[in-house]
Amino acid sequence: MQTLVTILVLAPLVAAIVAGLFGRRIGNVASQAITTGALILSCALGWYTFSQWTWGHMEAFTVNLLPFIHVGNFVSNWSIRIDALSSVMLIVVTTVSALVHIYSWGYMAEDDSKPRFFAYLSLFTFAMLALVTAADFMQLFFGWEGVGLASYLLIGFWFKKASASSAAIKAFVVNRVGDFGFALGIMTTYWAFGSIQFHEIFPQIAAGASRTWEFAGHTFPLVDIACFLLFIGAMGKSAQFFLHTWLPDAMEGPTPVSALIHAATMVTAGVYMLCLLSPMFEYAPVAKNIVTVIGAVTALFAATVGLTQNDIKRVIAYSTCSQLGYMFFAAGVGAYQAAMFHLFTHAFFKALLFLGAGSVIHGMHHEQDMRRYGALAKLLPVTFLAMTIGTIAITGLGIPPLHLGFAGFYSKDTIIEVAFAAGQHNGIALFAGVIGVIVAGLTSFYSWRLAFFTFNGKARWGHDDHHAADHGHDAHDAHGHDDHAHAETHDEPLPDAHDDHGHGHDHKPHESPWVMLFPLVVLSIGAVFAGFFFNDFFVGHHQQEFWRGAIVNAPTNHVLHEAHEVSELVKYSPLIASIVGLLIAVWVYLVKGDERLGEKLAARNGPLYVFFYNKWFFDELYQATFVRLTKFLGDLFWKGGDQKLIDGFGPDGVSAVSYDVGRRTGKLQSGYLYHYAFVMLLGVAGLLAYALFRFH
Repeated sequence: MQTLVTILVLAPLVAAIVAGLFGRRIGNVASQAITTGALILSCALGWYTFSQWTWGHMEAFTVNLLPFIHVGNFVSNWSIRIDALSSVMLIVVTTVSALVHIYSWGYMAEDDSKPRFFAYLSLFTFAMLALVTAADFMQLFFGWEGVGLASYLLIGFWFKKASASSAAIKAFVVNRVGDFGFALGIMTTYWAFGSIQFHEIFPQIAAGASRTWEFAGHTFPLVDIACFLLFIGAMGKSAQFFLHTWLPDAMEGPTPVSALIHAATMVTAGVYMLCLLSPMFEYAPVAKNIVTVIGAVTALFAATVGLTQNDIKRVIAYSTCSQLGYMFFAAGVGAYQAAMFHLFTHAFFKALLFLGAGSVIHGMHHEQDMRRYGALAKLLPVTFLAMTIGTIAITGLGIPPLHLGFAGFYSKDTIIEVAFAAGQHNGIALFAGVIGVIVAGLTSFYSWRLAFFTFNGKARWGHDDHHAADHGHDAHDAHGHDDHAHAETHDEPLPDAHDDHGHGHDHKPHESPWVMLFPLVVLSIGAVFAGFFFNDFFVGHHQQEFWRGAIVNAPTNHVLHEAHEVSELVKYSPLIASIVGLLIAVWVYLVKGDERLGEKLAARNGPLYVFFYNKWFFDELYQATFVRLTKFLGDLFWKGGDQKLIDGFGPDGVSAVSYDVGRRTGKLQSGYLYHYAFVMLLGVAGLLAYALFRFH
């Protein structure tokens, strides 16, 4: 088994090296085949490992590959940790990545840098696998940074586009802010417990929970400080409130990248880290409350912004941000099992929605504005069915009395129930539960809005309708500008995909090839059945034997058990909210669709619409404060400090003086004999005068 998991983790790395270094020599097909084959192998081994853990009663183990750092008491090894958490993440990462590799054969068919693209995908997958199998903080940090590097390369894959390069830099910089807090958290943990090995730290937590740190006359709980700093890292990686601004711009990458990074892998790293560190967070009540508040606010913020976006990928991106908020406040109230359950189900239906959106974009000749869609259900039947399944799954529609529904019905409802259960003792948890119900309604509305805009109503992709869309009220943002021109993101235009205006007026929408549809079919199966089959293992009757100590709850934490005892109103509230959201979407975009009710409402530019459309003005706020201040300080220290002071009085100053002296003395070398004779005469006169003075 140890050999198999070693192959599982290292196969994507080997494939990335081969495709990245030798891609030009071996060609496109060989590079794609090697990387895709490696991921299919890793996926098969991942499911085998998960099945052995779930049904084969395999015990947790660690494979030590190589020693890394051994300095005094500081010990770190390259290792692979297999337990319930890592086995779940193995199938999530490898399944989505393998399907994205297959999907990319069709989506990137016309791109001229396929070896580089597939090498980046495999490198990203390896970094994520290293992260989720880490046995200590050092390897966790290595995987954490490796994922950040690979995401930078993937988001900026079309680096000739200025917007793609800017989005990659933005993602990298924002994540570095979070990673600084994450590094401080690791240092604090090592300082407090003398180790970075998880199996050495976790047994010490309960006994060391009362330890404090005195600073500036105040006393702070040490575990709370460590957990809060670690959570800052999770905020950056999982795009939580305040550090969320990179996620929508990351849509500049190719759509398969969006599915890989934003559906199941990179953005869920923060949730995974919180659940992995449950032994620490259980004894950090202040940090848990902060996690709960940030998660709830993130869920609400992203849902409100998703209501107004017109780019199909941006809507799904904000949906991802919102669903991550659910996972975080689930972990914040102590229901780590529910957070992991939603992470698991979310991987299927969100990857399905992203890849489905890519199929629509491909069929619409790389048009991403939903206002130029419509009536695509008959032209893209498989994509339509797949995205409908994904929409039902994310909105959580189901039949509570029969406990039947698609994947999101089980996991999201569980999170809301545990929040209300914890709310009996904690007002912050109750706040999160109420927000969860509200967000369920908002999620339903914008998800069905996307579906109706895309597949129903009149076709808006004809030549005349494009002209109307360009000049219609809803084609402009809150300030009267064409948002399609500057505020929405677009995949890189492929050769001959567009007409001169980039809209593909003369091309009829078409269904994607089966190499792109096959992943949609597989993910649809997961979106339908993942919740039903694994509910008992993650949060139900068999959860204790499934997790087997990978997640630790404090003796006072009975929130999962208490969730079964909440009122019927609480249990039905997410379904009621989802149905209300669906009915409003039906009224606005189907019943009143011919009257363009949605466009008329947007054209009013009401204060809420402006606020939501402009993403709560976070980008403008950060630009006016942090970005400008950073630029000012950078210019001050560069131009004032470095150039004028250090260089001015240092090497540049010395060289300037030397040059000036040389230039001036050089003028004395005129080349005329009488000049030299005159200088010699002056010298002799000077020497005589000095001698007479000394003699006197």
